[in-house]
Amino acid sequence: MDAHSRGRADEIDPADQWVLNPRTGNYELRLDRSAGQSAPVSGRRGPTPPSPRTSGRAPEDGRRSGAPEAPPVPGQRRRRVAEGQGRDGEPPAGRRKRKTAKSRRKKALMWTGGVTAFVVVAGAVGAYALYEHFNGNIKTVDVAGASGGGFKEGQAFNILLIGTDKRTGSGNAGYGDKNSPGHADTTILFHVSADRTNATAMSIPRDLKTDIPDCETKTAEGTKSIPGERDVRFNTSLGQAGRDPGCTMRTVTELTGLSVDHFMMADFNAVKEMTTAVGGVKVCLKKPVKDKDSKLNLPAGESVVAGEQALAFVRTRHSFGNESDLDRIKVQQQFLSSMIRQMKSDETLTSPTKLYGLAEAATNALTVDTGIGSISKLSDLAKELTPIDPKNITFATLPVIDNPAEKIKATVVPHPEKAQQLFALMKADTSLTAVKKKEQDAKNAQANAQAALLKGPRAEASKVRVDVYNGSGITGAAQNTINWLQNDAGVSRSTNKSNAPQKQATTTLEYAPNQADQARKLADLMGLPATALKQGTQQAGEREPMTLILGSDFKGAGVPLTGPAKVPDIEKVEADKKVCAA
Repeated sequence: MDAHSRGRADEIDPADQWVLNPRTGNYELRLDRSAGQSAPVSGRRGPTPPSPRTSGRAPEDGRRSGAPEAPPVPGQRRRRVAEGQGRDGEPPAGRRKRKTAKSRRKKALMWTGGVTAFVVVAGAVGAYALYEHFNGNIKTVDVAGASGGGFKEGQAFNILLIGTDKRTGSGNAGYGDKNSPGHADTTILFHVSADRTNATAMSIPRDLKTDIPDCETKTAEGTKSIPGERDVRFNTSLGQAGRDPGCTMRTVTELTGLSVDHFMMADFNAVKEMTTAVGGVKVCLKKPVKDKDSKLNLPAGESVVAGEQALAFVRTRHSFGNESDLDRIKVQQQFLSSMIRQMKSDETLTSPTKLYGLAEAATNALTVDTGIGSISKLSDLAKELTPIDPKNITFATLPVIDNPAEKIKATVVPHPEKAQQLFALMKADTSLTAVKKKEQDAKNAQANAQAALLKGPRAEASKVRVDVYNGSGITGAAQNTINWLQNDAGVSRSTNKSNAPQKQATTTLEYAPNQADQARKLADLMGLPATALKQGTQQAGEREPMTLILGSDFKGAGVPLTGPAKVPDIEKVEADKKVCAA
């Protein structure tokens, strides 16, 4: 039976089975507990809203025997002779004035807005928290290191989004590796700011060479310790050697220095079912694509993809750019940005059928840690994400370079300067979209505090002479700083003097009185605080360099010691921008 036919005999509008509860402001399913289940809507998994009784009223207690008590909801609406009229054209007696579409959209948006990838799911789920059946859909893994749940006001948090290439689900035999337990095929570290105004989604290339630390997995037999590996592909942090998502979380923490609070993982079916649930996702191509491997077949310009074509779009490696995983990541970021826009559109937010289908598809596709492994906890997550506007969600890729150890380039390693700059920016909770204002605010504050010491002329960068010593304890810190000074900052007269005589806690710049203009310039370039500048008493010779000793507070080449980190020169995709894949 199709959606239009259900309830027609009793003149019940199928869309009216979802009503707005004025007590909570939430859309809720008008459950008739005594009626049988109606047939599932074609193309949607799981139960559909049950048909109402002939009377259109709920049983007196509003619930099935043995089910948890739910708040009462308004009685079901019936079709009327004309919208807003009674039998004789008069307004029906005793009825509340119906809320406007704008008001209903605002309520739905509160539950579904401001999210990315699988996180957007939680918003749709939150609108139907009474529907306990969704709880049974969600799969959980008890991983070591995950947060116990709950989100503290004024505190940033990080969620690891993992797409596995395990061949689970119907029609997926052609994807991924046969008989493999799966890998971390697509990985995004989703950082939510403390003030809930912005988010940064950093993609981690699967072919990144990194170290995987020792980790623990929890099984029915108890806790199992899995040894780590050095210099291996990042995607082996999941599935291989029995590693669970907790191992991927720990690998990301070791790589970036950022703690990971929770994870969300989905397989190929997530893309197929969620795109179908929202009626497809708009994508744009600069040229037509016909890929025999992924079966992707799309014309140039804008198309709407769902199901198998949506999965082919995000999986193909031979249709865009130079056919690398890095180019595939760009396409995936563009796709997820479009999916966010679709999920926040009126077309989705005001459609009970689409919201229900999205919640059903999402909860069936998700595997999460136990800290967020229930509808109520996912709803809490949705509330934290609601304020974020898509224009303030920025996708970026961990900056990398070709692996210098390989003759035939197949893997990548973190960029020695830009990667640390991006990590520092995220640690400082600095938005990629709002960074310019924050940088200016920090510069103003720092300028006021250091005005007395740093007031005066600056030398040109090419005139600055400095010897760099490594007292930080970080291998390669001095050389990385020299590379940055010479290649990015224009300080060509800089020299690596290797390790300092001993480690020191803070970075210092020692200079002579007649080198003050050089010291001010270097302090500007490196973001050195006034406390780092140590002026001597004797004048320096014409070619004598200053002495910079990197301390334990050193955060990375080009990363300021004060104020927010500067945005590295990397490609970014903002979720509200439409971009065509090339």
